[in-house]
Amino acid sequence: MTNARLSIFNQLKPFTVGFDDVFDQFDYMINSDFQTVNFPPYNIVKTGDFTYDVELALAGFGKDDISVDYADNILTVQSVKKEKSDDDKNDGVIHRGISKRQFKRTFTIADDVEVKGAELKDGLLKVSLEKIVPEGKKPRTIEIK
Repeated sequence: MTNARLSIFNQLKPFTVGFDDVFDQFDYMINSDFQTVNFPPYNIVKTGDFTYDVELALAGFGKDDISVDYADNILTVQSVKKEKSDDDKNDGVIHRGISKRQFKRTFTIADDVEVKGAELKDGLLKVSLEKIVPEGKKPRTIEIK
């Protein structure tokens, strides 16, 4: 079935100009170990005309427990593995229901979207994104002469 999907992308390439990156991203998602992972849960929120927030629910994690990286149009949020000390093993917890399991969540970001920053507050990590629209692509009225 993967070959059938790829042949559809290859058939569309002659009719498009400048969309090679889009097809390459689809090719990457189909051919890689692209899995649907349910942890951590997340929202993608449109906060303005050109701004977005990616929100991840990370209860129990602190700033030092999380890494946010951006490279090659891939935004990666992952837990940072720490060495366990003897104090961590015997910290008095009788039942551990809040998981601090290892995770890695990736998002593909468009070429014209810029990562503005990240904030962890009340167990919710917000990564702010902004779509940069060049002047030539902004809507305008053309004067008739």
